Amino acid sequence: MKREIVVEGKPYRVEVVECSVGKSFSVKLNDESVDVALEKEPASNKPFIIRIRGKPYLVELSKIVRQAPFSIKVNDVPLNVELKSTVMKMVSPVSPTAMLVQKPSKKTFVEGVVAAPMAGKIISVRVKKGDSIKVGDVLCTLEAMKMENEITAPRAGTVKEILVSEGANVNSGDSLFIIE
Repeated sequence: MKREIVVEGKPYRVEVVECSVGKSFSVKLNDESVDVALEKEPASNKPFIIRIRGKPYLVELSKIVRQAPFSIKVNDVPLNVELKSTVMKMVSPVSPTAMLVQKPSKKTFVEGVVAAPMAGKIISVRVKKGDSIKVGDVLCTLEAMKMENEITAPRAGTVKEILVSEGANVNSGDSLFIIE
């Protein structure tokens, strides 16, 4: 999952390749690899420890809002954070029908397809086929690691296909919606 995150007004490019609880994993921060470890799965509204380059940090999350800045605390220091959406561009042409039959590989991005940024469970779908949407409109809510993540529209358009339903489990990179 690639995303731009703004912390206290400073932008960072973050890429999480694979996140494993209890194991060390690599995160790219502004194209620099950083070793990260989660000691246990974060529980909603409870502080958790994340180790970055072996150093522990106590993290407290408030409700994460994808369209607006929100606050977190790291070692009791409050920080303002804003998540920026990433827009997927076409690498190779794939028809919407083919997308329904096979999942795109994690390296294939198709314009108009909104993919799951991480594995989780769809807990609500907020749009219907044919709805007109704007950039940033909430399409669905994905629960991952006990946190609710709002999946937003990366571009304006019309919802052509809804490829998931409430209660569905999805993997990172799975196609969720097609927007035209």
